[in-house]
Amino acid sequence: MNIILSLFGNRGQLELMEKWYEKFRGYGIVPETRTLNILIGAYGKKRMYDKMSAVMEYMRKLAFPWTTATFNNVIDAFAEAGDAKNMEHTFNQMRAEGMKPDTKTFCCLINGFSNAGLFHKVVGMVKLAERLDVPMDTSFHNSVLAACVKAEDLMEMERVFRHMKQMQCVPDATTYSILVQAYHKEGMTDKIYGLQQENPTLVPTDLVHNSKHETVVHLMA
Repeated sequence: MNIILSLFGNRGQLELMEKWYEKFRGYGIVPETRTLNILIGAYGKKRMYDKMSAVMEYMRKLAFPWTTATFNNVIDAFAEAGDAKNMEHTFNQMRAEGMKPDTKTFCCLINGFSNAGLFHKVVGMVKLAERLDVPMDTSFHNSVLAACVKAEDLMEMERVFRHMKQMQCVPDATTYSILVQAYHKEGMTDKIYGLQQENPTLVPTDLVHNSKHETVVHLMA
């Protein structure tokens, strides 16, 4: 049941997701907390807040626990919309109910505050994550790096990247993609070349050459 619903939910095919949910219910299959979290996440991605709230109320009514994943799905929905007010309200409710935020929670919060243009709140979330001993893995650092880029603060971006490596947190393809795009936008091909020398697998040579070519074209225009 969960696999089928996740499949349609991730594809944004909500009508099929709902159809199959009703089918499974008709077969006598009882949903579990994870099932309802899948529905909440799918509705949240489509900004269908009424349906998202209805599922949450249904969970309360039937005594399904709101888990960290439940709150993460709601926080993520508001984060993608840049709705910092409702996102922060949900986070405060999460903590008030004794739910421990995890790495994904903070990734969503950082993304949401970044989308809302509230970089000082991003800094606050990083400090709070440190105080709560939340694991700062690669996805966490990537969220912070992306926020730095959105705030057009490349110096802070570089500082975060250095700190990431000092913490022995291994950069992945997303990490380098964020850095390359930031440098490319500023025409800093030497920086891209440096990344390519550091990790030729994740920063292909043709990416450096393309950046150099576009910089030359821009200068000649």
